[in-house]
Amino acid sequence: MTSIEQLQHKIENMLEAPTFAHQDYLGMIAELVQKKEATGLAWQTYVDRLYTKVHEEIICNSGKPVSDVSFGTSGWRGILGKDLFSKSVAQVIMAIIEMYKEADTEGDLNEALGIESFAEACKRGCVVGFDNRFGGESLAAVAVEVLAAVGVQVYYAGETTTGALSAAVLQLQAAFSINFTPSHNPLQYAGLKFNAADGGPAAAELTHCITTKARAIIAENRLPASFEAGKQYEIQFNSTVEKIDSLKLWQKHVQMNYDAHGIAYDDVIEKFAENENFVVVVDSVHGASRLHIQDLFCRTTSSRLVQLRENDDVTFGGVAPEPSSENMIGTVAALQRRDEKLKLGAIIDPDGDRIRFTDGTVEISMNQFGAMAYHFLHEWKKKKGMVAKTVATSNLANSLATSLGEEVYEPRVGFKEFKPVINKALVCFEESDGISIIGHTPEKDAYIGLLLALDMIQTTGKNLGEYLEEIENTYGFFYPARDAISVTLEGEKLHTALAGLAKYQQRSSVEIGGELKSITKVIDVDGRKILFEDGSWLMIRPSGTEPKVRFYVESRSPDGTEALIRAAKDMLREVGLLS
Repeated sequence: MTSIEQLQHKIENMLEAPTFAHQDYLGMIAELVQKKEATGLAWQTYVDRLYTKVHEEIICNSGKPVSDVSFGTSGWRGILGKDLFSKSVAQVIMAIIEMYKEADTEGDLNEALGIESFAEACKRGCVVGFDNRFGGESLAAVAVEVLAAVGVQVYYAGETTTGALSAAVLQLQAAFSINFTPSHNPLQYAGLKFNAADGGPAAAELTHCITTKARAIIAENRLPASFEAGKQYEIQFNSTVEKIDSLKLWQKHVQMNYDAHGIAYDDVIEKFAENENFVVVVDSVHGASRLHIQDLFCRTTSSRLVQLRENDDVTFGGVAPEPSSENMIGTVAALQRRDEKLKLGAIIDPDGDRIRFTDGTVEISMNQFGAMAYHFLHEWKKKKGMVAKTVATSNLANSLATSLGEEVYEPRVGFKEFKPVINKALVCFEESDGISIIGHTPEKDAYIGLLLALDMIQTTGKNLGEYLEEIENTYGFFYPARDAISVTLEGEKLHTALAGLAKYQQRSSVEIGGELKSITKVIDVDGRKILFEDGSWLMIRPSGTEPKVRFYVESRSPDGTEALIRAAKDMLREVGLLS
């Protein structure tokens, strides 16, 4: 039996199994997508049949999530069908409702929720949406059913992006939003993001409350009175469930906040339409943004707006659906085939909250683009104010702020950590390709990043690589990089192991590339960030969304990042996390 025949036999056994409890349908789908060339035309038939089983598992799973419900930096993530399925989602929505009901009696969470009572939350309502993931519509329908049954007004956005949902919350003055997305995680994952009335990622006390209540509800096997196990729910629009256009609400939000940020949306798009020497390539990697790009550009018919991977594919063609150098290859190639002088390429993740850029020659990650956006708003738009960046992000923005006489706000990783400076900082950004600006939403948003880049290029008359070079020549060169390792330890055991890094203190030394470097500062707000005398640094922290330890480095020379990465790995080896 050939390897292909063995694979087919394995799939047939999986499809014929009487229960789905121990069947890894999505893992097999991922394997098939990777081997589609070798398996011939039958692979799509098998993928379709396996997804039918995934759908059955989503609807009919009557058990408990394989992993405990936990809301991290960007909500609850888990394996579709195993962790997130109709019943578990109904129970988590039940936990959210119970949290709001406490507002009537306890009131401790009211400030973070942005409401005074459960009745107010019901009246103001909830915005519900999902990204392109398989099963998103089914899970959203469960959430709508449970919410509407207790009197919560529901605004149904359907498939959309995280940034558009955030704008919708603010424009509708809704109480909260539920968004089904695991962001950039692989195809096996599903997720649920909860944002409160401010439209931004929920504060830690709220996610802790939801986590605690959800675990208790699941342990007691309680269910909402309106939920019927094994039922395929569908959206029924009525006076309690209203369909909305989240992108139009996003556009309105940008337009009405022009005075704060200075980005004239309509003018930016009109200038692009008129500029025959400007080409834009946007790669949606099959995600939700594919539905919006044409409308973002006001339905332009110009061939200078090029969309890549704009078809619906819940497998993402087998790639990790994130803004990365590897995924940027197609965008770069498309730009290099063009003759226009001004070129902008962008890649957007599935739920549209992360974006990375290129001009066809130079790749611009958020480490650089966030600093460029700050410079653009401060120097070109003449806006004054601080810059906010997570502690794992490049210090290029620090150098800029120091020279401009402005402050830097540098919290732990996670966009919700910017809450204290929303509408004070001109730009809030993190190295993992998330950004927002003053006058916009407190949620990271690829679309505002794209609009910024368009305005930046047309205002300066420079491609992003040229503008970056101009900034670096003035404020210094910084070379960031990052990596991660998978770990088996979790929780307290992982934190105990990482505590071994406390030996690296100010004024001690670390060998980097065969040279001893003195530590000038240690920042421990999130893991451990160690800064050296030459301005380079490394940082180690546990991931908030995956069983991994992440490390970030930044050198002041182009050939210094590898040595810093090796040093970070040596440190992890010392504390027993790397063999």
